[in-house]
Amino acid sequence: MMWAEFAVIIIMMLIGAQWGGVFFGMAGAAGLMILMFVFHTAPTNPAIDVMLIMMSVVLAASALQASGGMDVLIKKAEKMLRKHPSQITYFAPIVAWIFTFMAGTGNVLYNVLPVIAEVSKEAGVRPERPISISVIASQHAVPASPISAATVALAALLAPFGVTMLQIMSMVIPATFIGIMIGAFSVSKMGKELNEDPEYLDRVRKGMVQDKTPEEQSKIADTKEAKISVAIFLISALVVVLLGTFAWLRPEVTNAAGKVSRVNMTNMIEMVMLTSGGLMVAFCKANVNKIINGGVFRAGMMGIVTVFGLTWMSNSFLAQNLAAIKQLSAGIVASTPSLFAVALFIVSAITHSQGATVAALMPLGISLGIDPLYLAAIFPAVCGYFIIPSTGVLLAGVAFDTTGTTKIGRFVINHSFMRAGLVATFFGVVAGILIRNILY
Repeated sequence: MMWAEFAVIIIMMLIGAQWGGVFFGMAGAAGLMILMFVFHTAPTNPAIDVMLIMMSVVLAASALQASGGMDVLIKKAEKMLRKHPSQITYFAPIVAWIFTFMAGTGNVLYNVLPVIAEVSKEAGVRPERPISISVIASQHAVPASPISAATVALAALLAPFGVTMLQIMSMVIPATFIGIMIGAFSVSKMGKELNEDPEYLDRVRKGMVQDKTPEEQSKIADTKEAKISVAIFLISALVVVLLGTFAWLRPEVTNAAGKVSRVNMTNMIEMVMLTSGGLMVAFCKANVNKIINGGVFRAGMMGIVTVFGLTWMSNSFLAQNLAAIKQLSAGIVASTPSLFAVALFIVSAITHSQGATVAALMPLGISLGIDPLYLAAIFPAVCGYFIIPSTGVLLAGVAFDTTGTTKIGRFVINHSFMRAGLVATFFGVVAGILIRNILY
């Protein structure tokens, strides 16, 4: 029966992948109903804590966008890239990684991609190279960011085992950065040179590729309020790290029954991020209507719906079959825990969500007795979303490359992002394990 239930979960994930977006959450709920009516699986409680953490982070990032803070970051990126056009294959992923690290979401790359495409074309560099690794870098920075929904969810799961946010960051930040740099090297000679590419030359002959004049380049005003919003956002990220690392910074409170306890990290993250968004509204002219209509908010809410349905289904399955899963998996995972990284990678490739993957599988890893520090070390494995090229940021990378070098192949999986993604993820996980063995 367990394998039949598991088949239902996989089928619903594959069905969800057909339409993507919020449909993942809907497919997850439908799968749970099948498990409940056909296999009499008892539904667990939805992952409320994970969803509320994601919501608070999304609101803060959306307030940053509405305040103009995102635009300030984009302008800084453009200046950096134009200073080193010939090395854009290496500098572009660094910019993408840094910006996502600061913002907590890879959606910031939407505004950077046109700059990467234009600068690489002007420098005679095949745009496929910097675009492919930059898209991968923007997603690998998500587990490295202390304010991303995936990271705060993992921190909340590992906190009861004494794993601090600082320990997670000490492994994942250098590991993901090492992975994307090796990934950049792997694509630095990918494909023909731009002046030899037949697709590009054909588009030039047809007048489909035109250079922008300096007057057409992006003009973004660095307002005082926008700069303050960036400062507020970064300070809130630092506060989250400090509160997660030093428990004594969190206040002790007394409940109605007279029990004294320290405020848990989940509640602290939610309060800090909601407060930071409120400060941006109060002092940075963040329009509340723009907050809920912005791209960051829409993408974030889509992720929350995905977590709602998908993790509800998977958690119910795990709770019903945990004893059998432990019996089957304990020996294998104990002898080769790296196989769990493969599981994380596969699920993330199906769900297209680091947060959903953390919520769905990390509790299983903990229940199987995998060292919590090891789970943190292999955290970069949740970045397998690129296998199926249907996410917005991948499609945007293809769309913004007017030279036609960045593409999705006839067989779908033979696309421009595959090499960069596989190399960066593999070496990111390996680096994480090595750093864990050295430090802990």
